[in-house]
Amino acid sequence: MELLKFFTCGNVDDGKSTLIGRLLYDSDSVSTDILQTLSKQSKTKSADTDIDLALLTDGLRAEREQGITIDVAYKYFTTPKRKFIIVDTPGHIQYTRNMVTGASNCELAIILIDARNGLTEQTRRHSILCSLLRIPHLVVCINKMDLLNYDQNVFEKIKGDYQSFAAQLGFDDLSFLPLSALAGDNVVSRSSAMPWFTGPSLLEKLETVEIDIAPFAQPRFQIQYVIRPQTDTLHDYRGLAGKVISGTYKVGDKVKILPSGLTSTISRLESNLKDQTKVEAPFSAIVHLADDVDAGRGSSIVVIDQEPTFTRDFEAVLCWMDSSPLLAGGKFLLQHHAQRVRASVKEIISVIDVQTHQELAPDGPIGLNSLCRVKIKSSESLALDEYRNSRVTGGFILIHEVSHATMAAGMVEKMQNVMDKI
Repeated sequence: MELLKFFTCGNVDDGKSTLIGRLLYDSDSVSTDILQTLSKQSKTKSADTDIDLALLTDGLRAEREQGITIDVAYKYFTTPKRKFIIVDTPGHIQYTRNMVTGASNCELAIILIDARNGLTEQTRRHSILCSLLRIPHLVVCINKMDLLNYDQNVFEKIKGDYQSFAAQLGFDDLSFLPLSALAGDNVVSRSSAMPWFTGPSLLEKLETVEIDIAPFAQPRFQIQYVIRPQTDTLHDYRGLAGKVISGTYKVGDKVKILPSGLTSTISRLESNLKDQTKVEAPFSAIVHLADDVDAGRGSSIVVIDQEPTFTRDFEAVLCWMDSSPLLAGGKFLLQHHAQRVRASVKEIISVIDVQTHQELAPDGPIGLNSLCRVKIKSSESLALDEYRNSRVTGGFILIHEVSHATMAAGMVEKMQNVMDKI
C-alpha cells in the first residue's frame, strides 16, 4: 500500500487537534481501550461521540508534565486504500524550526482556517513556509462552517482571499474544503449540510492525491556501507549498500563514482535478499561493480551523462535551529546524506521575512527560528541538486564541529563555480 505523509498547521483554536481526532475516530483508527479511557477524561463532547476528539492528539501530555519537551508528534492510521502518517507540528513562530523539521519529508500540507476569522498572520506564515519547503500538495480546510450556518458565501470569500495571497507562492496543487471538524462534515464523509460543495471529503482527497515517490528522474545513489563478509565462501563479495535516492539503476549501467571520478559498470543488483535487474527510488539496495574502484561511505554512484552538479560553492536557504546566533564566517560540519564535510558560511545575503515573503538586508546575527539566504563554501566537492528540482538531494544540515548539535537545515538554491569534471 502507498504511504502518504502529511502535516497540519493553523492558528491556536482553529481546530487542528479536533480535525486530526475526527480523522482517526471516523476512520475507525482508534482502539476500544483508548476510547474508553478518553470517554472518562472528556469534558467537552461532540454531538455524535462521547469523547473530546482533541484528546486523541494529546497522548504526549504525560511526558510534557514530566518536563520532557516533544514538539513534533506522529500519528499513524490506515484505510483500505492507503497508509498515513500525520505529522503534528507546532504552529507558533518560536517553533518554526520544528515545523520545518516535521514538514520537510511530507508530500501534503493541511492549512486550517477558522471560517469566523479568515486569513490571519499565522496562515500567511505557514503558507510561505510550505512554499519554501516545496510541499507538492496543499489543502486549505476552512473549518467551523457549522458556526456560520454553512454559508457558501463565507467559504467563497476566504477561498478568493487565499488564492490572491498564494498567487506569488507558486503552489502546484492547491485545493479548498469547507468542513466542520467537530460535527464531522466533509472530514471522512461528504456533508449533507453543504450540498453546494461537490468536491471530495478530506479523507477522499488524502486517499486519492497523487504521490510521486521519485519525482526527480536522474539516478542518485549514495553509499552508506561497504559489505565485505569475512567468510571463506564469500571472500570475493563486495557490495555497496545504500538507498536509491531518486531515479532507477539497472544491471549494465555505465556509472561514475563521486568524488573520485572513477568509472565502472553495474554487474549485479540486490534488494530484499534477491538479485534484481533494476532498482528504483525510494528503496534500499546493494550495488556490485565490475571493477574494484575506490568507493566508501558518502561516495555517490551516478549514471554517466546524468551526473549531478559538482561544486564547493553554493547559495542556500537556512532555517537556523540553535539558540546561539549565526554569524558570517561560521564554521560547521555539513551533512549531505551519508557524506559529511567541513564547511563555512561565507556570507549572509538576506533574511527572509516569513510573514511577507520579502528578503531583507541582514542587520545583525541570525537568531533562532530565522530563515536566511547564505553563501556556503565546503572543504570538499559535493554532488548537489537544486532543492526546487529534488527535495531529497537538495537538502542538507549544518552540525556544530564540537558538540555535534544540529545547527541548521538547508535547501540548496543555486550553485557557483560549477566543476565540469572531478
